[in-house]
Amino acid sequence: MVVISVIAVLVALILPAIQQAREAARRTQCKNNLRQIGLALQNYCDLYERFPPGYVASSETTATTPGWGWSAMILPQVDQFPLFGLFDFSLPIEHLLNSGPVAKRIPCFICASDIAPDGTFPISNSASVPVVQAGPSSYVGCVGNDSSDVDDNINPGNGMLFRNSSVRFSDVLDGTSNTILIAERSWAQANGTWIGAPTTGRLRAGTKNSAAPLDEASSFHVLGHAHWINVLDDPDGGLDDFSSLHTGGVNVLFVDGSVRFLHNVTSDGGSANLLQALGTRAGGEITADSGF
Repeated sequence: MVVISVIAVLVALILPAIQQAREAARRTQCKNNLRQIGLALQNYCDLYERFPPGYVASSETTATTPGWGWSAMILPQVDQFPLFGLFDFSLPIEHLLNSGPVAKRIPCFICASDIAPDGTFPISNSASVPVVQAGPSSYVGCVGNDSSDVDDNINPGNGMLFRNSSVRFSDVLDGTSNTILIAERSWAQANGTWIGAPTTGRLRAGTKNSAAPLDEASSFHVLGHAHWINVLDDPDGGLDDFSSLHTGGVNVLFVDGSVRFLHNVTSDGGSANLLQALGTRAGGEITADSGF
């Protein structure tokens, strides 16, 4: 009995350490994903002299058609050129001819700590009618601070990626090391996709989000606001904000290619103001001593 008791105590001591080591490895893999995405975005920018659009919309209204997102645009730069060649970008995401490639799961768009499907998941409209089967994603482009619109041009994004955006390096007046480009948003919190903003599709709350069945506009599938991090009591469920299943914060990619871990932001003032400042490309805010 004494031996069994000793073993039980040792197991109780060792298991948390093993879990912490595994989470540390997953967090590192997530950082590596973001570094790969950052390099891909910089290569895209070298090629086209601008960053890709947050998503492409041919209408001046809130419609997102055809909807192709920034992550679909950089497929050649993340070693997915054969897949990129299968898309017909002149057609909407949800068109039958795009159904095969749209339904792919891209490893570098999934955080190892996230709870995401091994295959595809259905995106449905406001009437819960399926629109398309798509691959999941744990990352979103930064549209700007909380005042930025994602589905029209009335208050266009003041960040790096937004509706029909074409931001250049020279537009980043706040400094590339002080401007967020991509951030985590856990699929378990908000069921986003890497493909873009399917027409009439709604972003649904995930299984780890107590706000279900709340939903958001389709454009939030690939975009998010720099406002909150891992907020639990936001009336909209934090669907438009950054989140992760890491303890205490999220990994964030900055325009200069650096990846940093930013701590949770769940209340107004202080860190929330600083996070919103980091979300803008030319707001003129002072973020040198941001506390992150």
